[in-house]
Amino acid sequence: MSFENAIGYMETAIFVIMAIASVLAVAVVVERAIIFVKNTKDSSFVLPEIIQTARKGDLSGAPKFSENYPENVYARFADFSSEHSKGGKESLGELMEGKMIGERVGFETRLSILNTLGNNAPFIGLLGTVFGVISAFYKLGTLGNAAGEVVMRTISQALLATAVGLAVAIPVVMANNYFTRKLKIIQSNLEILSKEFLASLSRKG
Repeated sequence: MSFENAIGYMETAIFVIMAIASVLAVAVVVERAIIFVKNTKDSSFVLPEIIQTARKGDLSGAPKFSENYPENVYARFADFSSEHSKGGKESLGELMEGKMIGERVGFETRLSILNTLGNNAPFIGLLGTVFGVISAFYKLGTLGNAAGEVVMRTISQALLATAVGLAVAIPVVMANNYFTRKLKIIQSNLEILSKEFLASLSRKG
C-alpha cells in the first residue's frame, strides 16, 4: 500500500468515525429526552401538591402521588419518603440522601457519552484535517508545480473534516448542557422535598 493510499484510508476512517459518532449522539439525545420527559411529566402541579401535603403533616397521603403518577420522579420520592418516615428524622434524612443519589445516577446514565463526544469530536475532525494536509504536501512534493490545483482541492477537503467535527460537537454540547441543567433542577427540587419531609417530622416530634 502506498503512502498516499494509506493517508486516504485514514481520512476515510475519520469520516466514518464521525458518522458513527453523530448517529450515536442522536440516539443518546433521543433516549435521554424520553427519560427526562417521562420522569418530569405533570411536575408543575405534582410538586406543589406534594409540598402542600408535607406541610400539612400528612405524610401518609404521599403514596397517592406515586399511584397516580408512577413515572414521576417527585411522586416516587414522596412515596419512598413516606414509606420510611416511621424510622425517624435522622434515618429518613440518610435514606432520602441515598435516594437522591440513586435518582441522579439514573438520569446521568449515558450523558457521559455526550460529554465525551462533545469534547473529542473537534479533535477527531482536526486529526482528519492533519491527514489531509499531509496528503496535500505529499502531492505537492510528488507533482511539483503542476500540483497547485490538486493541492488546493485536497486542503479544502481536509478542512471539511474539522467542519464536520464541529458540526457534531456543537449540538452535542448544547444537548449535554440542557440535560445537565434539567438534572440540576430535578436535584434541587428533590432537596426541597427532602427538607419539607424532615420539617414535617420535626413538627410532629
